[in-house]
Amino acid sequence: MSKSVIIIGGGVVGLCTAYYLQKEGCKVTVIDKSSMDAGASYVNAGYLTPSHIIPMAAPGIISTGLRYMFNSSSPFYMKPRLDVDFLKWAWNFKKSATHQKVEQAIPVIKEVNVLSRELFLSIKESEDLGSFHLERKGLLMLYQTNKERDHELMVSEKAKFMGLEVKELDQDGVSKIEPDININAKGAIHYECDGHSTPSDFMTRMKEYLVNNEVTLLKNQEVLDITMKNGKPNEVKTKTVSYFADEVVLAAGSWSGHLAKKLGLNLSIEAGKGYRINVQKETGIKMPAILMEAKMAVTPMKGYTRFAGTMEFSGINHHIRKERVESIANGAKSFYNGLEISSEAKNEAQCGLRPVTPDGLPYIGRSKKYKNLTIATGHAMMGWSLGPVTGKLISELICNKELVMDIAPFNPVRKF
Repeated sequence: MSKSVIIIGGGVVGLCTAYYLQKEGCKVTVIDKSSMDAGASYVNAGYLTPSHIIPMAAPGIISTGLRYMFNSSSPFYMKPRLDVDFLKWAWNFKKSATHQKVEQAIPVIKEVNVLSRELFLSIKESEDLGSFHLERKGLLMLYQTNKERDHELMVSEKAKFMGLEVKELDQDGVSKIEPDININAKGAIHYECDGHSTPSDFMTRMKEYLVNNEVTLLKNQEVLDITMKNGKPNEVKTKTVSYFADEVVLAAGSWSGHLAKKLGLNLSIEAGKGYRINVQKETGIKMPAILMEAKMAVTPMKGYTRFAGTMEFSGINHHIRKERVESIANGAKSFYNGLEISSEAKNEAQCGLRPVTPDGLPYIGRSKKYKNLTIATGHAMMGWSLGPVTGKLISELICNKELVMDIAPFNPVRKF
């Protein structure tokens, strides 16, 4: 007997979950408060990142945050505010930022990212979505100083030990791999294991596929409440309509914590705002890269080059801080000699809210309190990369299939 499933959240995690559930024969409805054409799933760097093995909650990040706290143009900005949930999250974040916890997280992050990368490739090979943009050129970690080089070399040694493909490039090596633009860098660590994509291309094609395969997408419908029947949440209420289902998936990104409270659940999540600038004209950039000193990402996408970055903790809002946009533009120009980013491109900058857990690992799993509620959120800066594997895991949980990996580290009720 097929199940009916309501997915709250139409980002990459929600849509990938719908994709795998409909393949299992489930009747799927996706509800989102937006028009499903903006937000973190559309403004991210588009990376598939097995190389990102270090969780955000790492030693030294707290001192960095304190140093940047009163500088709103800094790459990592925490706006001071007296909010109980934020203070609890920050305390748990501090407790999670230890060497021991990072070492425990590394193999988990590597495994889940490699699985998701292969699922991205499987979706492409299936041609379900047609020919969307996806490349496996790897990722350059470009550095200008020995300090950043030495730091990334330590990370790359861990990555090599985990079986990931990594190569060190000197300045000439960088020039050979990026011959069409003059890069101001001493060298780079080339993570050949990574890939990149164009988020809007994938998301547009995924929505078309889902609609064509009888998945209902409900846009501009904010979920106001989730009500119970026989001890199970099975009614999802918007302003005008109620929807009923056997199963509910909470994949609402940064809004997941607020919705969880309606069910008496505590999901510690903070919204980490990221920004992006798109440059429509030819830049000469062919390789995706992290500009290490600038703490930002660069991605050659389908029809444009994207410059993205910053992590801003200032609550749930979409306020664009011009100084942060300017910081991204200046960071890009400091690495790419002759690069031009117009005022128009900067004025059209957008932001998205990434859901961040205290330890940097997502919440993926069943609720212990409600057996028909599954949680899929908290992916931070790995949301795009982990969209397919999260969707696959959620579909396996709901359909009682063998899981592709152990999800114990992602337990939504874990202690920090």
